[in-house]
Amino acid sequence: MKKWVVKIGTSILRGNEDQSTEQVIESLCKSLTSFILKGNKVILVTSGAVGLGCKKLNLNTRPKELSTLQAVAAIGQVNLMTLYEKTMKKLGHNIAQILITKTDFDSRESFNNASKTFKKLIDLNVIPIVNENDSIANEELKYGDNDTLSALVALAINANKLILLTDIENLYSKDPRNNEDAHPIKEVNSNQLKIIKDKNIQNYNNEWGTGGITTKLIAAEIATKGGVEVQLADGRNENNLINIFNEKKIGTIFHPVDKPVGNKKSWLSHAIKTVGQITLDEGACLAIEQKGASLLVVGVKEVEGDFTVNQAVRIVNTNKKEVAKGITSMSSDSLKRILNKKENINSSMIVVHRDVLALT
Repeated sequence: MKKWVVKIGTSILRGNEDQSTEQVIESLCKSLTSFILKGNKVILVTSGAVGLGCKKLNLNTRPKELSTLQAVAAIGQVNLMTLYEKTMKKLGHNIAQILITKTDFDSRESFNNASKTFKKLIDLNVIPIVNENDSIANEELKYGDNDTLSALVALAINANKLILLTDIENLYSKDPRNNEDAHPIKEVNSNQLKIIKDKNIQNYNNEWGTGGITTKLIAAEIATKGGVEVQLADGRNENNLINIFNEKKIGTIFHPVDKPVGNKKSWLSHAIKTVGQITLDEGACLAIEQKGASLLVVGVKEVEGDFTVNQAVRIVNTNKKEVAKGITSMSSDSLKRILNKKENINSSMIVVHRDVLALT
């Protein structure tokens, strides 16, 4: 049995002159059915609430004011789920709507609760349909982060694969719309992905989608670090998803790392909200990055923010570049007193244990 997550973006769901939104959803649901009937499990992460809300209200452009975006999203979400429910019912499937905000993954407990809900639904042969709660989640509406959400969902259910359906055929070396010499990139390993993401070689959006390729690269990094293969493909071609379900190498495949960091450290790296920052000296950075060591108090140079024991912090080098995130074993007040020489320093005191420290 395979457990896959499929993410479809607004630019696909809006349809075009030849295919309506209803037809796009019908084709998508039929493809998902073919996969499920082989004994597999699937979760659908869908964008489209804002786009469909605009369509319902006859708005020709995506609103820029936050409150208007949220209102439009609330209208569009009803329409979106109605279309999915109507189509899936015809095909003999039950669906469940799950609306998530980033704060729902802030704590380990809430992340685990979401994971249990997803797993129970698919055990009950129900198809979870997940979307960011656009009507209240202002960060989602600013950054268009359903790509990241889909990666976190894939980690939450220990998925085998994440499929990102978008409006380009592949990842390209350059923006193919403006560069005739752009060439498709068919396969990407973990080392190549980091280089590509850091260069941000291809950052463009269309009018309705908000993520662009950058968020897809971030999603690919999150998922592959957790051991999930990612496949980016053109969702405008209705045959592509069927072919992917049949293990065809279409679009761009991002291969998982050789040694996945695991569900917990993936959550630490990408989902947790930090409340403070700890700056390390060069030796401490090398120890945690190359030796997998715990962060000891002797390596701390500066403490910023106010945090208590068991809260999350960013860990940065002297250039303020983030190297890790972790759960602290000491409060900010205790660390500051030590740094100010108001307490005796025990160099072996652990600030962040390696089991709750994740490189970023």
